[in-house]
Formats: sequence, C-alpha cells, structure tokens
Amino acid sequence: MRDLGAGFGHLLKGQRWVARHGKSYGFGLVPGLITLVLYAGVLVALALWGDDFVAWATPFADDWSSPWAGLFRGFLTAVLFALTLLLAVLTFTAVTLLVGQPFYESLSERVDRDVSPDGTAPESQLPLWRELWISGRDSLRIVVRAAVWGVLLFALGFVPVVGQTVVPVIGFFVTGFFLTEELTAVALQRRGVPLRDRLTLLRSRKMLAWGFGTPLGVAFLVPFVAVFLMPGAVAGATLLARELLGEEIREGRAGPGRRRPGGRRRSRPRPLTPRGRDAVRV
Repeated sequence: MRDLGAGFGHLLKGQRWVARHGKSYGFGLVPGLITLVLYAGVLVALALWGDDFVAWATPFADDWSSPWAGLFRGFLTAVLFALTLLLAVLTFTAVTLLVGQPFYESLSERVDRDVSPDGTAPESQLPLWRELWISGRDSLRIVVRAAVWGVLLFALGFVPVVGQTVVPVIGFFVTGFFLTEELTAVALQRRGVPLRDRLTLLRSRKMLAWGFGTPLGVAFLVPFVAVFLMPGAVAGATLLARELLGEEIREGRAGPGRRRPGGRRRSRPRPLTPRGRDAVRV
C-alpha cells in the first residue's frame, strides 16, 4: 500500500515541477492540443454521421417493420459512439506521446537534470527517426492491448449488477496501468529499456503504477483536463521511472526514498529482470 501512495505522490510532484517551470509547461501543452483537435474532430463526425454509417453497415434491417429498425440502429449508434469514446480515453496518451515525442523527450530530460545529484540526464544514442520508429511501434502494441481490454470490459458492462459496479473499477485500474506504461516509456526508452522489460518493471510494482495512473485516468475523463495535465504527467512519470530503476533523486526536488549520507535520498532499487513465474501479468 505504500507504493500506492508513492505513485500518487509522483503524479503530484510532476504537476508541481511543471508549475515551477512555466516555459516547459507551455512547451508540453502543444502535443496535447494537437491530439485533442484530432479526437474532437472524429467524435463530432461520429455524432453527425454515425447513424448514416450504421444504416449503411446494416442493410439487412431495411425491411424491418417500424419501430424495430430505428431502435436497433439507434442502439448500435449509441454503442459505436460509447466505444469510440472509451478507446479515445485509452489511446489519448499513446497518440499524444507519439505526436509530441520531441516535446516530451526534451521535457523529460530537463526533469532528469533537475533531480539528478550530478545534474546530468541519460541520453539516447539512437537517431531521431529510430526513436520515432520504436516509439510508434511500442505505442501501437500498447494501443492494441488497451483496445482488447476496452472491448472486453465494454462487453462485460452489460452483465447485470457486476457490469455496473465491479467492471468500471477494473476498467479504471487497467487504464491506469497502461497510462503509466505509456508515460514512463518516454524516460525508460531514452535509457534503452525495451517494452518487455518496461512491462516487467511495472508488473513487479503494480501498486506504484496504479497509484500514478489510476487517478490520472479518472481525471482524463473530464473534457480538456488531459491536455493540461499531460506535461506534469510526463514529469511525474520521469520521477517514477527513476524510482523503478533505483536511480538517486536530489533531496528537496522530488521523489520518495531512503535517506543517504550527505543529505541525499535514494529510491528503493528494483531489478530490471523479470521476477519469474510469480509475476502477475495484466
């Protein structure tokens, strides 16, 4: 349970960091605004022409008597819009990170330099095009995983009682885990940590991931909030990545950890290798 509070603490520390660095905050808003415009366009188009699309996709209902054809197509239109909205929430972070890779990479490096005891930050040895390729490939893998979970949870939502109580809670935790993976990928990819090892790290400390990502996922449900929280979320995810890897954090800057001689704090080290067959997969 301590990790649950530590994860939420990193989220708050990230927001405080960007509040103290206004230029970085404004710089980090650009990708979220671009993605918001794209997603809003899709949702508006679906609201305007979704019924026409459903009618085109269900020609077998043309001969149905009234009001069954209208009720059936109206239900499918509502389901299509709700599913698109759910997928938008699940994939917003991945798409924003892909659009804003150079922006968030720079922001994450600034956070690393600010909290590192020696004032340095790990730097990627790969060219930009290679980083974009890896980021896009990994984001697609995460989006596919998130989409599978989204469809499954959406279907379970029709189960009486359980679908209206247990399933939404599970959905928030699943969303929180994937949000944390996507956000920490900015700092961990720069350190050369591949996707499989990133997932292993987060599975080994699921409470930490849930404490960071679940409140963020709930906040992202509020319109436009995701745009304004993204820069601080990237900053907080950088701090969380340092804790996952056991990297030192300068005292007074951010991050929980154990007191070290000389007034520094050190995050609890965690192995980068899998924990074995006991690791629970999400």
